[in-house]
Amino acid sequence: MMKFAGYTLITSFTPTHSIILKNPRRFRFGLNLANSRNISAAAEKHRLNAKTLMVAERYLPPLFSVAPMMEWTDHHYRTLARLISKHAWLYTEMLAAETIVYQEHNLDRFLAFSPEQHPIVLQIGGSNLENLAKATELANPYSYDEINFNCGCPSPRVAGHGCFGVRLMLDPKFVGEAMSVIAAKTNSPVSVKCRIGVDDHDSYNELCDFIYKVSSLSPTRHFIIHSRKALLNGISPADNRRVPPLKYEYFFGLLRDFPDLKFTINGGINSIDEVNAALLEGAHGVMVGRAAFNNSWQTLANVDSAVYGAPSSGLTRRQVLKQYEVYGEAVLGMYGKKPTVRDVAKPLLGLFHSEPGNGLWKRKADAAFLHCTTMKSFFEETLDAIPDSVLDAPIGEVPSGSENPFANIRDLLPPPYKEKEQEVSYA
Repeated sequence: MMKFAGYTLITSFTPTHSIILKNPRRFRFGLNLANSRNISAAAEKHRLNAKTLMVAERYLPPLFSVAPMMEWTDHHYRTLARLISKHAWLYTEMLAAETIVYQEHNLDRFLAFSPEQHPIVLQIGGSNLENLAKATELANPYSYDEINFNCGCPSPRVAGHGCFGVRLMLDPKFVGEAMSVIAAKTNSPVSVKCRIGVDDHDSYNELCDFIYKVSSLSPTRHFIIHSRKALLNGISPADNRRVPPLKYEYFFGLLRDFPDLKFTINGGINSIDEVNAALLEGAHGVMVGRAAFNNSWQTLANVDSAVYGAPSSGLTRRQVLKQYEVYGEAVLGMYGKKPTVRDVAKPLLGLFHSEPGNGLWKRKADAAFLHCTTMKSFFEETLDAIPDSVLDAPIGEVPSGSENPFANIRDLLPPPYKEKEQEVSYA
């Protein structure tokens, strides 16, 4: 065994498919709903610890996870990601609680996933406690490994008209209540994903107040921190990923000031070298977003060996595509005309990032989407653009050259949080 960032890792690895505990009630043939009575925070914390231990016995810890991304981390992408990495933690797209509640008789389309996708986290969003409770109840039989609450999305549709997402950081009392409701209705651990602040509410003390109140009012023990604040003045979600500066010092300040909690860092981390640098500085986990989609092979193919220490699998992209073709043929048209070849092939467009033939492959793919009706015909029309030397090359060494963005982070930490002993306000 070895100790790593607060977790104990086993240095001999069991293939993921052999350690998944398959739940025969994954699909809705009757709900086993949690007792809806109010449970004290202390009792909930004890129950959450038991849930966390159960998950830890099945999977390696979430040292590396792929961020939830709307219209990106769907079932197709997660299938591809799991073919490449057996240990990365995968997140769903955010699902609004109202969507789950209103689709109660069509839940498989929104919540079902193949057992191979474990470990997998369901992210939900919303601002209505009743709907959050009901949505969590409905999701419980699907046996997600964690339920995550979205307090970080800056989209105007979510944080503006929807009044949830990152706007909820301004109301930690509500978030604490929501997390207690969610935890009471699931058999899985719970977590919160948030930013470091909102608009002018961006001081380190305000972030600490949010973390302290939520963790005191609920059994939440895991926070995923996007290390930028959000601006709600009408800028686009894309600009909200670029314009506000990264303040990694806030994240590492939280590690110092809340030693009883677990924190995963997110934002601006695009390589395995940077992932490992964050872990070596003490992060409990690292979440990577668009790099895991736009450059899926270079990012995900090295996770198991370079982050988790597993032996290299020798996997090639041709092997991945053969398996993905079988999957794709099975799901095409499952819901009437959806998904299409374009839908299923979309996650593949980052598989050959910066490789010879990548540009031609994408042009051929665009043309093939217009008429191909099977994955077999799609691959026959497009893969000749990629050299065999690329398709058959096994997973290589981790690309080097990334600068360590955390090299001097300890010199930049904010002053310690001084208000942890204040009474939590219920007003």
